[in-house]
Amino acid sequence: MPFDASTGLLHPSRKLEALLAAVLWCVAAGKEFAGKQPAQPGIVHAAASSSAATVPAGATLAAGTLLFIRLDAAVSTGTSHFHAPITAHVVREVASADGVVIPLATTLSGNISKLIPSSSPTDRARLQLRFDQLQIPGQPAIAITGHVTEIENAKETVLEDGTVQGVLASELPVSFIDSALGKLGNLGEDAQKKVGSPKTSIDFPAGTDIHLVLDKPLVLSQTFPPAAAGVLPPDVQKAISRLLANAPQRCSGKTGKPGDPLNLIFVGSQAEILHAFAQAGWAIPAQSSESSISMTARAAIGDVGYGQTPISDLYLYGKKEQMAFEKMFNTFAKRHHLRLWLAPVKTAGGRDIWLSSSTHDIGIDIHPGVVSHATESDIDLERDKVGADLIAAGDVAAEQLVTRPNPLSQGTTATGGAWHTDGFLRAVVLKHGS
Repeated sequence: MPFDASTGLLHPSRKLEALLAAVLWCVAAGKEFAGKQPAQPGIVHAAASSSAATVPAGATLAAGTLLFIRLDAAVSTGTSHFHAPITAHVVREVASADGVVIPLATTLSGNISKLIPSSSPTDRARLQLRFDQLQIPGQPAIAITGHVTEIENAKETVLEDGTVQGVLASELPVSFIDSALGKLGNLGEDAQKKVGSPKTSIDFPAGTDIHLVLDKPLVLSQTFPPAAAGVLPPDVQKAISRLLANAPQRCSGKTGKPGDPLNLIFVGSQAEILHAFAQAGWAIPAQSSESSISMTARAAIGDVGYGQTPISDLYLYGKKEQMAFEKMFNTFAKRHHLRLWLAPVKTAGGRDIWLSSSTHDIGIDIHPGVVSHATESDIDLERDKVGADLIAAGDVAAEQLVTRPNPLSQGTTATGGAWHTDGFLRAVVLKHGS
């Protein structure tokens, strides 16, 4: 699949690939898209090692603290009711200098405070989820005041007051696919028939990831142990230090063109890694084929998620990735994804070590000579997303930020997009037999 921000241009060679390229132009026609200090060399760091959100010492979370939560049941402007109860659970610990103050077992509850279905092609659906209570196991419920700031990987936008605003039919590629794909004849018509009419309702299934920001300080009275240890076992630290002394900084394309920076390390067997990502809700990309390219084109036309969209091959140590994972939601334009390569170093106990590069696609990037995904410039955010998802799934024994001699701090993708990093890699040790 020649569609990937890290390798560059899209060169259609078949009708289905031409369809996908045309659709991406349609997506761009309907939408407008849009430094930390480098780490010191030669150190394995324990500081700031957890993927939990960290706040200053003390038991009071300041206004502006971000909570990462996940819906427990579906909500929709088409089927839900105004004031219906809603619940979610925390998927990233919140820690202070004294320990975890909001553990993973924490739940939030509230209600649908705004529900306005779309009544015409020019009217946007609107939905507001109001969470007003936080429940830490073994403690009384706590009143909270906050608002939603983001629905991860969603095509909908979130307004300043937390209202989720739906899309218009005219903004979806399927609405104007006829004119854009007219030259493709029956192929374009067939793709549109399979996608169907534009869908403008707001539909969030159970498992939807949400960012919630506190509007008022939250006083907490207890700390908890982290879900995963924040320091790597000594034998793992030694093996990783030995590996990073000479490991490449970036993967590359088949011709050697620099690709994504390496920002993750996994310790565990292939089976343990596959199980961990499956538990965390990540999918394995499909192999590039006529069927998968057709599915990708249909997803692009309808601007819906296709969680097995093929990715292009990148190389490390002269080999293409041995594993890859991705996580989409309800739009083709956005996805989390990463590739993994088996490293030439094992731990003293014989466990495999894998190097990985992870990036977050946040839109469609189209400029002269390029049709590709635009990526989030702060690649550390994706590194932390991956670590937090695996910890929440329960398969992580320990994790820690590590660095290497002469770490990278910034650069550009193969398509010209800027990226920056603090220079750390997140090392994740999986539980044996997970």
